Amino acid sequence: MNSQYQRILIASNNQGKISEITSLLNKLNIEAISPLNFKLQEPEENGKDFAQNAFIKAKYYAQETNLVALADDSGLCVEALDNQPGIHSARFAIDDNGQKNFPLAFEKIFQQLKEKGIDSSEKAKAFFVCALCLFDPKTNFSKNFIGRLDGNINFQALGNNGFGYDPIFIKTGMTQTFGEISADQKEQISHRQLAFTKFKTWLEE
Repeated sequence: MNSQYQRILIASNNQGKISEITSLLNKLNIEAISPLNFKLQEPEENGKDFAQNAFIKAKYYAQETNLVALADDSGLCVEALDNQPGIHSARFAIDDNGQKNFPLAFEKIFQQLKEKGIDSSEKAKAFFVCALCLFDPKTNFSKNFIGRLDGNINFQALGNNGFGYDPIFIKTGMTQTFGEISADQKEQISHRQLAFTKFKTWLEE
C-alpha cells in the first residue's frame, strides 16, 4: 500500500460517520485521524451532487491541516420524491430550532409519500448513496469512489442502531431496517462499505 495513505484524516464532524469510517479504515490497516482534534467548521456544501460535496469537504479539511483527507458525502434518495432528500439529507432533518431532528425528517418523508398515494414499503423505493473523496494537499490529487445501495422506505422507524435515516431504510432482500441490524452487519453491506471496497481495490492497485 502507498505509504502516503497510511494515516488519513476523516473529513467530517458527524460522529456516526467518524465511527463507521474509522472502523473501515482500521480494517485496511490505515490510521484514522479524528477531525475533532482540529475543531474545524465544515465548509459550505454547494455541490450539485454527492461527489462534488465530498470533494469540497476533503479539499477543505486537507488544506486546513496539510493531511491527506477522506470525506464522505452520503444521503437517502426516495425515488417517488424526485430522489429527495438526496444531497440535502442532513439539512432536511433540521428543525425550527436549528437542531437535527431525524424523527421529524421521517415524518416529512412519510407525509410526502402519502400525498403521492404511496403508503406501503413495496412501492416506496429508495437508495442510499455514499461518495468518498480522497484529497492529498501536497499534490492536489483527488479521487472519488461511489457506492449505491437499493431498498425501500419502511413507514415506521424501527431500531436504535446506526444513525440518520437508518431506522426507515430496508435493503432490498432484507426485512429489517438499518436501525435494527448490528453495526457489524451494516458495515458488511452498506453503501459506505460498497464505496470503501472500491477505495480498497484502488489502494491495492
